Amino acid sequence: MSEHRIDETCRYEEDFTIRNFNKMMDGKVVIVTGASYGMGKKMAQLMVEQGAKVFVTARGKEKLDAAIADIKEKTGGDITGITADSSRPEECKKVFEKALEAYGDIDVLINNAGKGELITIDAVSDEVIDQVVDTNMKGPLYLCREAVRYFLKKDSGNIINISSVNGIRPMCGAAYCATKGGLNTLTKNVAIRCTGTGVRCNAVAPGHTPSPTAYAHDDGGPQTLAEGVMNEVRNTRTVRSVHPWEIDQAYAVLFLASDMSRCINGEVLSVDCGCYL
Repeated sequence: MSEHRIDETCRYEEDFTIRNFNKMMDGKVVIVTGASYGMGKKMAQLMVEQGAKVFVTARGKEKLDAAIADIKEKTGGDITGITADSSRPEECKKVFEKALEAYGDIDVLINNAGKGELITIDAVSDEVIDQVVDTNMKGPLYLCREAVRYFLKKDSGNIINISSVNGIRPMCGAAYCATKGGLNTLTKNVAIRCTGTGVRCNAVAPGHTPSPTAYAHDDGGPQTLAEGVMNEVRNTRTVRSVHPWEIDQAYAVLFLASDMSRCINGEVLSVDCGCYL
């Protein structure tokens, strides 16, 4: 008679239960990049509300300080941060050093900092390519490298990259789409590297989500292919009538950051109301 045997390599108990859905991040330390406004700020606030100690970064000090003060006032939670440019490897290293100084540990990295654009491949300049690649691709590479080096030492950690549906359906600017496709591949590569450890890496791929950045692409300026931008192609989809909000992206990140998703690794979760199917 065959006997049911438990795989001794399994890292998780069978009867696991989330005990407190109001404090799913209790005791965790979370880094959120690009957190001075928009989705990043909403993610940081939700993490604080869920019990995490949060370390935020952004390039602009005034907006970052205002975001920290606002989140503290609304939540009464523990949040601090520094200005940092994630496209610079030395500043990515500093982010981890300062977060460890502040909280003594790091459990989750949310790579949210990014730069959007809608310029066609035939119209995009060298300058824009460099800016977008530096922010959207090099930044996550540098930060993932720092995170994996730290997380592997303690055999525990969680990375969440904020990608885009444009990494799957490339309807916006050429440079932007290329970096988001690359970020999806990086997510899977990091997950494969960390197979068999306590380190996970996933991505959230937002669809069109109303935010200051999104609105900036629609206010004035060129709108057609002939003018060298992808707006008219993007707008042929249902993104204007049905779309997620910043909080929807934050909830998806919370799921991936929490133990509810403990067996999910190397996945790209689209949050777009099905607009880009």
